[in-house]
Amino acid sequence: MTIAADSERPAHSQPAAELPVGDLRLDHVELYVEDLDREAADWTTRLGFTVVGSAGGAGAGFRSLALRQGKIVLVLTEGIEEEHPASLFTSLHGTGVACIALRTADVAAAFAYAVGRGARPLAKPVQLSGPGVVATATISGFGDVVHTLIERESTDCLPAGFEPMSSDSVMGPSASEDAGLEEIDHFAVCVQAGELDEVVKCYQEALGFKEIFEERIVVGSQAMLSKVVQSCEGDITFTIIQPDPEADPGQIDDFLKNHGGAGVQHIAFSSPDAVGSVRGLSAAGVDFLKTPATYYQLLSQRVELLRHGLESLREWNLLVDEDHGGQLFQIFTRSTHPRRTLFFEVIERLGAETFGSSNIKALYEAVELERLQQNASVR
Repeated sequence: MTIAADSERPAHSQPAAELPVGDLRLDHVELYVEDLDREAADWTTRLGFTVVGSAGGAGAGFRSLALRQGKIVLVLTEGIEEEHPASLFTSLHGTGVACIALRTADVAAAFAYAVGRGARPLAKPVQLSGPGVVATATISGFGDVVHTLIERESTDCLPAGFEPMSSDSVMGPSASEDAGLEEIDHFAVCVQAGELDEVVKCYQEALGFKEIFEERIVVGSQAMLSKVVQSCEGDITFTIIQPDPEADPGQIDDFLKNHGGAGVQHIAFSSPDAVGSVRGLSAAGVDFLKTPATYYQLLSQRVELLRHGLESLREWNLLVDEDHGGQLFQIFTRSTHPRRTLFFEVIERLGAETFGSSNIKALYEAVELERLQQNASVR
């Protein structure tokens, strides 16, 4: 198994100050869900989010709840009419990320800029009355995921159309404590073979993103190609992955088949203390992927830990990686999605700027060592 050398790309040639989309920030993420009550219970009691608002209801064709933890705002929407977009989305993909909303100071200018450079318009700019959100528009993203552009009076207000409410009025007093998740570190996006460069180019040209990282990961006879794009402000990051058509089919091919096309494979949530977050989330019932014990036998050969003891990492199955900027600690949840197409990551960064790709190599080697040790023990 090999991992290609990392390579960095120059930023977009046009200065951010001249881009109408240069101020884009992550506003919220909307998931279309098949069962709102079940999903809300999961996000609050297991993942530590708090319900802060609601929208829709009888006659609206949908029900939505807004949830918050740290700076993360999620919207869960269930279609209650067959023709609602949430109903159509879940019939194709099941529960999944449907909209990544982007905040900007001027929706009309950002929309015109993006559409003029290749983004597909889905909803033209609309001025809204009342406090809070003052304008919105929508453009295409990747697969069936869209981007709603949002112009706000205040970053503290709820998404447009939501009324404030508390978790207790939805779930009762049993909601879990905050799990220590702060922000969305990145989205992992899977696209079809041959689409990677096109998607990257669209984000660069239409939304002013920069390509900051590129790699080819080979695991046995499987391989994937990845490029990372990031907004000018740095708080919206997409790790975009396509299967390598010259290699055997692997996990990315499985996602594309089971999801029904391109989409978000996982969301990575940042934490200032990955061990503490994983301990709390595990106690609340979140199931994380297990790491072979041999991974930790080999760990000291790779890195000198800057934080967290080896035993704590072993106990909570956390992975460690290191790059030119520092270290990161990460772990992935076991997918509870019926199609196994959506899961989550907890990540703590100590200066590291990349995405833990060497953990794939380390885990592969650890599993192989464990296999050899097992074979030796039965001789």
